[in-house]
Amino acid sequence: MTEVTPAIVIEGLENRFGDHVVHHDLSLTVRRGEIIGVVGGSGTGKSVLMRAIIGLQQPSAGRITVLGQAMDAPPMRGDVDIRSRWGVLFQGGALFSTLTVAENVEVPLKEFYPDMEPALRHEIARYKVMLSGLPAEAAAKYPSELSGGMRKRAGLARALALDPELLFLDEPTAGLDPIGAAAFDHLTRELHETLGLTVFLITHDLDTLHEICDRVAVLADGHVIAVGTIPELMASDHPWIHEYFDGPRGRAAAAAQDRQHARLDSSAQTKA
Repeated sequence: MTEVTPAIVIEGLENRFGDHVVHHDLSLTVRRGEIIGVVGGSGTGKSVLMRAIIGLQQPSAGRITVLGQAMDAPPMRGDVDIRSRWGVLFQGGALFSTLTVAENVEVPLKEFYPDMEPALRHEIARYKVMLSGLPAEAAAKYPSELSGGMRKRAGLARALALDPELLFLDEPTAGLDPIGAAAFDHLTRELHETLGLTVFLITHDLDTLHEICDRVAVLADGHVIAVGTIPELMASDHPWIHEYFDGPRGRAAAAAQDRQHARLDSSAQTKA
């Protein structure tokens, strides 16, 4: 069987700001086709890690390989720009306030395909808007005219503009009510399965971790202290992991997931 190249390989990563070391000797492998959640306390550098992977933060040391390409190596002549193979949803959406939703989605298309016909670009933007779960009329609206949840979906539409293989989501459900957060989780899982995406997901949302993540990587003490399924993580003796996953909110999220599975099993048996 041919070995599949991992989506992301991080080896011995160090990130520092002056004398402040955020990460040291951090290593992590993200498998192709998985949804991996990244968690950690405040100040552990979850967003810094994502920014280092996508080239917005220059690491002090270490090596990052994304989709088989070393990020510190100059691109070979004729290579596809690696940035066109991923999409990013930043916290809050990070939309351009003076552009409509459709125009925001068109930004990466203009950057990577400057010769694309405007009519085709407009059509792709409209399709991505609807793919993100927004109504078609939202394409003509400005970010200020949208709710918080709609802005996140608009940011997701832009992240999907280039048909990426790899999707980065930074706190996608933060600030959403439980119904909106659950809907975004469902959309993420649906897009993952339909489009064959690998998803790198930073979140504090325990429901999201239980509902859609295949594995979870835990950042603490400057590096990844554990990675695995939630049951596998619970076998760790690290105090932060137990406080996070076995605290009142963690137990509530696990119980909710068990109830959901029980309902699905009951429904399947009834249909059978």
